[in-house]
Amino acid sequence: MPLSVAIQMDHVSTIHIVGDTTFALALEAERRGHRLFHYTPDRLSMLGGKVFARVEALTVVDRAEKHYELGEPVRTDLSEMDVVLLRQDPPFDMNYITTTHILERIHPATLVVNDPAWVRNSPEKIFVTEFPDLMPETLITKDPLEVAAFRREHGDIIIKPLYGNGGAGVFHLLEADRNLASLLEMFGQMFREAYIVQRYLKEVRAGDKRIILVDGEPVGAINRIPAEHDSRSNMHVGGRAEPIGMTEREREICARIGPALKERGFLLVGIDVIGDYLTEINVTSPTGIREVKRFGGADIAALFWNAVEEKRGTR
Repeated sequence: MPLSVAIQMDHVSTIHIVGDTTFALALEAERRGHRLFHYTPDRLSMLGGKVFARVEALTVVDRAEKHYELGEPVRTDLSEMDVVLLRQDPPFDMNYITTTHILERIHPATLVVNDPAWVRNSPEKIFVTEFPDLMPETLITKDPLEVAAFRREHGDIIIKPLYGNGGAGVFHLLEADRNLASLLEMFGQMFREAYIVQRYLKEVRAGDKRIILVDGEPVGAINRIPAEHDSRSNMHVGGRAEPIGMTEREREICARIGPALKERGFLLVGIDVIGDYLTEINVTSPTGIREVKRFGGADIAALFWNAVEEKRGTR
């Protein structure tokens, strides 16, 4: 049975399809005969307890030029959809949080993936702290004295915004670096929220592994190697993807967090692992499934839609 699927995302014209997970999900949904609709978060509205968006019928084609076609915008009650994919990229700010409050009004009668209430209550760099024994030593604070004490104890550290994404604002400070006070001053001017400080893991030079889980089960992994003169492995800032398997430690990590993911309705999750340590649990718009398939791994888009169809009772 075909499903009506609305995708809340950054505008389809702006995505880079070679590595875009949302695009891969749309391709597989279209292959299965599901009806696709597209809208951006600024087109989301709530009136009288009902949730509306100006959606456009969407068709996608896996080619570099003209990879999509859109119909005319139509004001639509999203409760008429079978599925809404919550897929716009962070930053995880008040705008993002507001969309989760609105979409919560139609879920689960309309299946919103990932569950908007749990997305809101599980910020990626905070959710992971529920598993402290799986993580490197981590501090969340705005207090410069706490940060200085943490560095004295652990030496090299990583400092990054608590609600940042894509490697933006990530700094590696050596134990003897004299820029800590200036960096914290700048962060204090830029961010109202606390920062996250972690012990630097030298194993990152060998890669920052992205593991994809569907409905709490690991289904594929890629390794992301940072550029020579960068401590960040994010591919859009110069990181290089390579195929890789999973270790016993990584399977242990997935087994530990899997029940929490299922309980919270997280059908698609990407976790980051450096060495033996879990560093993030990405639940907003996790990426990496096209790279997994390109390197000969699982077709995660197909596994994802299998899970969605089972949730909707159409499989």
